[in-house]
Amino acid sequence: MREPAQRVAVVVKGWPRLSETFIAQEVLGLERRGLKQLVVSLRRPTDKAVHDLNKAVAAPVLYLPEYLHDDPTRVLRGVWRALGRPGLWRALAAWLADLARDPTRNRVRRFGQACVLAAELPADVAWLHSHFLHTPASVTRYAALIAGLGWSFSAHAKDIWTSPDWELRGKLGSATWGVTCTAMGHRHLESLAPDHGRVELLYHGLDFARFPDTPPARPPRDGSDADDPLRLLTVGRAVEKKGIDLVLDALARLPADLSWRWTHIGGGERLPDLKAQAERLGLTGRVEWLGARAQDAVIAAYAAADLFILPSRQAKDGDRDGLPNVLMEAQALGLPCLATRMAAIPELIEDGATGVLVPPDDAPALAAALESLLRDPARRAALAAGGAERVRGAFGCDRGIDRLMVRFAESLAAESLAATTR
Repeated sequence: MREPAQRVAVVVKGWPRLSETFIAQEVLGLERRGLKQLVVSLRRPTDKAVHDLNKAVAAPVLYLPEYLHDDPTRVLRGVWRALGRPGLWRALAAWLADLARDPTRNRVRRFGQACVLAAELPADVAWLHSHFLHTPASVTRYAALIAGLGWSFSAHAKDIWTSPDWELRGKLGSATWGVTCTAMGHRHLESLAPDHGRVELLYHGLDFARFPDTPPARPPRDGSDADDPLRLLTVGRAVEKKGIDLVLDALARLPADLSWRWTHIGGGERLPDLKAQAERLGLTGRVEWLGARAQDAVIAAYAAADLFILPSRQAKDGDRDGLPNVLMEAQALGLPCLATRMAAIPELIEDGATGVLVPPDDAPALAAALESLLRDPARRAALAAGGAERVRGAFGCDRGIDRLMVRFAESLAAESLAATTR
């Protein structure tokens, strides 16, 4: 008798990616709990460095053709095999309805990738799961329909806020279940779902075993010693929603008597513009651009800093953060945080108790809060202690991964039972 299928295919946009430690953490955590997985990536990796988290994952990776013309033989083979499957017509109907609303080459590419995925799924894969509700979920949905399998999703931030409601409704109606990592995102998805409870709130949190213990109090620097400047840090991709240009504007507004150095870690398409902005503002000698770095280098930067700054905002296309992992990481390592009342950040930071929040897109307010914190090491220490206690007490990853393990076990069991009755 054939063994029941017991593997989950996890569909991601790219693997590995430095900016998505939360996905690698989840895949590894589920793997260590006994879930067999296949990672399916829509893109080849572009980052030069690789997190140790990704290196620790044993699951094999299936790379789909990023563009259909990259491997036309493989795409044609996938389409040919799909023609013999009853689910193709359901997938085709869903795709044509989507294509009528979004007549783009990207939509065509998603269907081609889905045909390849459905054709190349190993026989022991019984469930599909997508990280993000935009492109990966489209490929996952079409492939699940072709293959006659159930699917689920993890929704995060950009995928929720830049996808049109009609598309989200279609995916929420097609998926068996889903999770999302902020209360704000949960409310929005629940309002679009066909029934209550289709989407569950699960903070992804942190695996504190990957981080050193919260360090003792930092040196009480107050910016008065030019030989021992305050060390400021921002970690985040150089994209509009991270507000890194606001950091530079705020730094330029600081009084001349304050001694500081600011470091940015992260890649992104706006880096050349930001470096030019820093030069225009006369900050070049006091800022450092490290580019993308692996987790160990980021942890070392947290340990060396006195204050973490992340002035998130809503981008012009609607994109915004969810609950930035870097804020949780910084706080877990005893680093006080200055951020904005934006997205799900207030779900993590209580203003004045576990960090400081200012309005988004307000450089003067950011500069005022920054100066106040830089001159007051005792306040920074109190905020650091409060933030570390809150994060380590309420934002561990184990609860969420344990819950996902239950959901996947239930889904695999249901699929196995259904397979015996077909």
